[in-house]
Amino acid sequence: MATDMDVDMSEEDESKGGMWALEQKIDQPMDEEAGRLKNMYREKSFSAILLLRFAFQSLGVVYGDLGTSPLYVFYNTFPKGIDDTEDIIGALSLIIYSLTLVPLIKYVFIVCRANDNGQGGTFALYSLLCRHAKVNTIPNQHRTDEELTTYSRSTIHEKSFAAKTRRWLEGNIYKKNALLLLVLVGTCMAIGDGILTPAISVLSASGGIKIDHPGMSNNVVIVVAVVILIGLFSLQHYGVDKVGWLFAPVVLLWFLLIGGIGIFNIWKYDIGVLRAFSPVYIFRYFKRRGKNGWTSLGGIMLSITGTEALFADLAHFPVSAIQLAFTVVVFPCLLLAYSGQAAYLMKNKEHVYDAFYRSIPESIYWPMFVIATLAAVVASQATISATFSIIKQANALGCFPRVKVIHTSSKFLGQIYIPDINWILMVLCIVVTAGFKNKSQIGNAYGTAVVIVMLATTFIMILIMLLVWRCHWLLVLIFAALSLIIELTYFSAVLFKIDQGGWVPLVIAAIFLIIMYIWHYGTVKRYEFEMHSKISMAWILGLGPSLGLVRVPGIGLVYTELASGVPHIFSHFITNLPAIHSVVVFVCVKYLPVYTVPEDERFLVKRIGPKNFHMFRCVARYGYKDLHKKDDEFEKKVFDNLFMFVRLESMMEGGSDSDEYSLYGQTQGQNQTQSQRSKEFLLPENSMNTFSSVVDLTISSCDSIVPVNVNSSTVMSSGQVSSHTEVDEMEFLTSCRDAGVVHIMGNTVVRARRDSPFYKKICIDYVYAFLRKMCREHSVIFNVPHESLLNVGQVFYV
Repeated sequence: MATDMDVDMSEEDESKGGMWALEQKIDQPMDEEAGRLKNMYREKSFSAILLLRFAFQSLGVVYGDLGTSPLYVFYNTFPKGIDDTEDIIGALSLIIYSLTLVPLIKYVFIVCRANDNGQGGTFALYSLLCRHAKVNTIPNQHRTDEELTTYSRSTIHEKSFAAKTRRWLEGNIYKKNALLLLVLVGTCMAIGDGILTPAISVLSASGGIKIDHPGMSNNVVIVVAVVILIGLFSLQHYGVDKVGWLFAPVVLLWFLLIGGIGIFNIWKYDIGVLRAFSPVYIFRYFKRRGKNGWTSLGGIMLSITGTEALFADLAHFPVSAIQLAFTVVVFPCLLLAYSGQAAYLMKNKEHVYDAFYRSIPESIYWPMFVIATLAAVVASQATISATFSIIKQANALGCFPRVKVIHTSSKFLGQIYIPDINWILMVLCIVVTAGFKNKSQIGNAYGTAVVIVMLATTFIMILIMLLVWRCHWLLVLIFAALSLIIELTYFSAVLFKIDQGGWVPLVIAAIFLIIMYIWHYGTVKRYEFEMHSKISMAWILGLGPSLGLVRVPGIGLVYTELASGVPHIFSHFITNLPAIHSVVVFVCVKYLPVYTVPEDERFLVKRIGPKNFHMFRCVARYGYKDLHKKDDEFEKKVFDNLFMFVRLESMMEGGSDSDEYSLYGQTQGQNQTQSQRSKEFLLPENSMNTFSSVVDLTISSCDSIVPVNVNSSTVMSSGQVSSHTEVDEMEFLTSCRDAGVVHIMGNTVVRARRDSPFYKKICIDYVYAFLRKMCREHSVIFNVPHESLLNVGQVFYV
């Protein structure tokens, strides 16, 4: 049976059994040269001018959500009004220290450093962990994948605390599933954030209309908000590339205005609010308000919403630019904005419902209303784009059904549009806006989603600090204690508001969690079925070069999830049909826990068995950021790499000395020593006009299986043999390609066993079957012509 481990063909190995040794000889994994290249995607140093430019641009993409929080924080903190003006000072003090401890210290200066080659978000952290510990629930990785230039990881000493943590985490499947569940919960809550952010931001901004028209019905504000939301989601297919250049100036103007208005209000109304920088007022606030003060933390929590979006959108800019923008512009302007509103409320506490708009000087009210609406749209756009990115990453890691992904920019691969998800988000967003009709209940829901995402990030960060950074356990303990004290405090507060709107993100997250977990469970079971039912290569070779069938002209591309071994669909195919193509290529599309696989390292090619079998394997490797569009040239890339493999293989044969290398051969009646040699090449970019790749040349001799007669009377130089062999096989492959290419794909139906529990039958036979029916087919993703597609059906029970 094929295995994923490298084998040294020694006498010790032969003692394990001739069939086992033969299997390793024929179909060994694809090795790349060790230590060929290291990570070349580390953050580069930038000039001061370029850094300022990146910091300016990051305002529009990263900080829109965090910057619009002043629209609704004070109202959600005091939904029943303000009894004592000292409570305003206490609430302001809580806001100041929440902004300092969570976005500034935790995220901007700690969490943002835990990026996956510049990629942020929950799945990026998970992929980072998968590279440092064997926690991936789909075990399709091989050590050759670790030689990718983007596969960066640090070495862990076996006796270190990090090694102990890794062994504990890898101990059993339950811990791996618990980690995956934690990641999925955080991801689902982030998707809920993408629904609630547009709802509360746009509704709060639209509420400014009522200031000049107090008698206006609240339904009018809701209609205006819904119209803006429909327009926002309807324009998503154009992408942000065409209007993105407006985002940064709008958000910068927004921050400067709210900061300037804050300074004006502090000077005009009450400069004494600055005493809120003393944490003693937090203690007095809780002592005075008791339980009401504790539950009001749900409103205070909204001042740090958008922090997770900050981390999720990290890929667009260097960390230093994001840190610069936050510390120089965002943080001080937000502190001034909240302090200015607090100063205004000290003299006008009855205006807490619309404190933001009431505190604006009358002369600039309407321009500020326009800027606020634009800022709300920018904030909504950032979370919608982050949701698209999250869905794409989940798709690549086998945790979400395949959906259509459209690229909206030719310059930036990260700018995508997912039509199905876009319309689902729009419907849910409108339902939330029209259903709740007020900022208070939406705010309660929003706070619940944000705090759960933060908790998930904290737990994952603890593992990152231990396994990736290898921090001292004392530092990890300090980070975990401070983070969990703050976030669990907020979590306990939002629990009091579950019945006041806090249940909404829980329901939304539960629906997405069920979908994602069932899909992942089905994906894992399908992979396990492929692994356990794969066919022995010895059995295939025992059939002879014709495979016991008629070899018809053409090339058959057999798609499989296995990187070694023959998939069950192939045996199912050849036992039901009397013919097979002259050339068979097993194509494995594999997704790795890296953000991207460089184009020149994406494809690996090898030969399976002797040359006269004409069987090859091609492994196409992708990262979670690579699943961006329909691959129109996938078939062409496969053949380009196959032809290049044949050329290099012939060069290897022609350039090898007889002492080091032997051609396929057999002396009848004698047992010759089997020899093999593997070479790997990084093809230069100009070696082919169309594509370059890493190819794995595995040239094996199978003396005891297939004889290849060599005419000893014909004396030819090694170069002549190489050239003749190359031309012959190239002509053969070209003629087969011209005869026709058939894509053979497995159509596996998963069913629950008859004795399975009722809930398992519901999940597998109905939910998973429905998702499989609705998801996008592989044939569409790889642009397989319908007339060239052959589906091989099979059923297995779990």
